[in-house]
Amino acid sequence: MGMNVRTLCLGILHFGDATGYEIKKKVEQGMFSHFIEASYGSIYPALTAMTEAGLLTCRAEAQEGKPDRKVYSITPAGREVLVDSLRVKPGADKFKSQFLFLMLHADLLPPSHVGCAVDDRLRELNRELAEIRSAVCTCDHPGSEFVAGYGMAIMEAAIAYLEKNRDRWPAERPGTQDAPGLGAAAE
Repeated sequence: MGMNVRTLCLGILHFGDATGYEIKKKVEQGMFSHFIEASYGSIYPALTAMTEAGLLTCRAEAQEGKPDRKVYSITPAGREVLVDSLRVKPGADKFKSQFLFLMLHADLLPPSHVGCAVDDRLRELNRELAEIRSAVCTCDHPGSEFVAGYGMAIMEAAIAYLEKNRDRWPAERPGTQDAPGLGAAAE
């Protein structure tokens, strides 16, 4: 089966019960945001299908003034499917970056614009690194510790590279006009 929304949901539920909303939040933020993207439109049908297939159980929890929330739990059969999917060789990592596209064309931009892009990226990487470091403090699972360490190594290498190459562009170049920060120009 490999890595897909079904496998991602099973992997999240391996760590504990969750609602569809909580699963989506884990996919958007934190440890699970680094694997694959998944929308509500793909998560909920996967949860329904896995419940019908006996891979998950679903219980209703009452909420005051709201509809009951559905809380999903992985079953032994679901764990078997998760383990089977983990035995499949993972596909190649896919990395997409609008920042790198901008940097590919940095020669077309004023140095101050490129500098702003690098500074913005450095701030974002440092923020992400701080998040990962804080998560490591709460890790009590060897796989989570490994993933966090791998993430820190990548972030630290990217930060070091950007800091080393920050001033790579000359202050003045003929034919370029200095532009204000990234704001509207980046959209």
